Amino acid sequence: MLQLILISCLLLSSSLLADELKPFTSDGCSAFPDGTLQHQSLWAECCIQHDLAYWQGGTITQREQADKALQSCVKQAGEAEVADLMLAGVRVGGSPYWPTPFRWGYGWSYGRGYKPLTSEEKSQIQSQLKQLQLLLETLSKSLDATMSH
Repeated sequence: MLQLILISCLLLSSSLLADELKPFTSDGCSAFPDGTLQHQSLWAECCIQHDLAYWQGGTITQREQADKALQSCVKQAGEAEVADLMLAGVRVGGSPYWPTPFRWGYGWSYGRGYKPLTSEEKSQIQSQLKQLQLLLETLSKSLDATMSH
């Protein structure tokens, strides 16, 4: 009986200590420009998608996929050399072991490293993404109303 109580306490304490996901933020392409001089936000959308993946974190394979997706997106914008430079930069600078605001898994407390997202973490991500979607829809309607006047 004592063992059952101890196990229950351990399980309860681990769920109470679950890390809380910080709100999503994006600085665009971090220390890299968001586009060319002529088109200053040419690949900004690529970087925001990349930031979304980095905010969530996860396994090393997921990080590699996010970095390759960034490279592919920037290449599709017509900038293959820039895409290769960006890939090299994020591979070095995006490690979860650097205490930076743009490291892999930056939505979680420092030290999470590479590990699969738990069901609780996925739930937190989904909740925040729904809040972001509502915010964006509301802002879009407000902007549309402002522009039509």
